[in-house]
Amino acid sequence: MPDVTSIPPAASADTARLLRRGFALEWTTLAWNVIGIVVLAFAAVAARSVALAGFGLDSLIEIGASTVVIWELSGTGEDRQRKAMRLIGAGFVALALYLLVQSSWVLVSGFHAHHSPAGIAWTAVTAAVMFALAYGKARTGESLDNPVLKTEGRVTFIDGLLATAVLLGLILSAAWGLWWADPLAGYVIVYYGIKEARAAFTH
Repeated sequence: MPDVTSIPPAASADTARLLRRGFALEWTTLAWNVIGIVVLAFAAVAARSVALAGFGLDSLIEIGASTVVIWELSGTGEDRQRKAMRLIGAGFVALALYLLVQSSWVLVSGFHAHHSPAGIAWTAVTAAVMFALAYGKARTGESLDNPVLKTEGRVTFIDGLLATAVLLGLILSAAWGLWWADPLAGYVIVYYGIKEARAAFTH
């Protein structure tokens, strides 16, 4: 549940309501991704899938981003917002670097991932959940005129896009044996990770 005691006392009733909604959206995202890391860890090891491993790391980044937004919503000030944006950007840089190396190694070595029914099911549900949360964050962030919440909403939207990309890669690999679809899905995450890192650092 959101920490209503952390809402600034001077906030209007409408602002307080929006802040509570922002906290609720972030806590929901946080809880979902904590569960997701466990599910994806088992699925990635079982399938030896670089895309699932990368998506698990993306979930870890999302946990960090949600934590940063909860911290930022608990206070005020442009300096606090700048620090929050830099922290989110740094997480994306780490994710992109890891996946760039890992996906390249998989393609060069010709490593074949195994089928992952659990990975397919989880990424399909996650895509729907992330798109719904991203929509809520975008509207709430716009109403609050909060750039950190709006940026993290884009992070969540990208999380939904990445879940869709990983899902497509898993299905192509399982149905038609297109093993290279798995590392290519990893490159999709690299592209969006770099794009969002730049946006966070230049805000």
